[in-house]
Amino acid sequence: MQFKHVTLDIDGPVAVLKMDHQEVMNAVSMDMLGGLTEALDVIDEKGADVRCIVLTGAGERAFCAGGDLKERNGMTDDAWQDQHLLFERMIRAFIGCPVPVIGAINGAAYAGGCELALCCDFIYAAETARFALTEVTLGIMPGAGGTQNLPRAVGERRAKEIILTGRPFTAAEAYEWGMINRLCAPGRVVEEALETGRRIADNAPISVRQAKHAIHFGVQMDLASGMMLEIEAYNRMVPTEDRREGVAAFNEKRKPRFKGR
Repeated sequence: MQFKHVTLDIDGPVAVLKMDHQEVMNAVSMDMLGGLTEALDVIDEKGADVRCIVLTGAGERAFCAGGDLKERNGMTDDAWQDQHLLFERMIRAFIGCPVPVIGAINGAAYAGGCELALCCDFIYAAETARFALTEVTLGIMPGAGGTQNLPRAVGERRAKEIILTGRPFTAAEAYEWGMINRLCAPGRVVEEALETGRRIADNAPISVRQAKHAIHFGVQMDLASGMMLEIEAYNRMVPTEDRREGVAAFNEKRKPRFKGR
């Protein structure tokens, strides 16, 4: 499926969502914001048919260079804030997506592009990828989750250094700091993300969604509250067909056929 500067390829239970405006390093314009939102709506409408999303950028040069500054040049304050509101909504849609999202960072992920990567559940990156939160060099600051998601990934002190300097860092550094999960050879990052996506998609979709929910919200709670949240999520599995199918398949020594029910 083709949207404005966005492509969506659904191959069985795994969807590849790709930002595609290589002329501006896949920078996020108003058109791309609309395309990403429409694509997420399509995925949502498919329910349990889509069990994992791989988010990437077109080409090898850039994942996403952030907001399209050429489009923003000369914007009034009101127009800027109106556009940023759309960006905020898109970011919240990714963070709140019940389906696991794997970031496949193929190239530069700068400013809003880095923030978008940080919204993914976990990240694979090409060894040649680079990251930066450059907003303070432009008279603004991260406003799409960067000041919240980066400290949760790399720690408060490291995040302050990254954000307050605006200095780029390598994929190897991001891996060392715990921001990304895997370094991939150039040209291999989407393939490796898809392999993991298919592994996730083989599992019970209700279980995967509930586990993601419990982890995401549990780490924001004290331990006792997090344990209560976990049990609430766990109990959602007990009356499902998939729970009965999983146990039956184990005892019958066959691969389970999960249906998301």
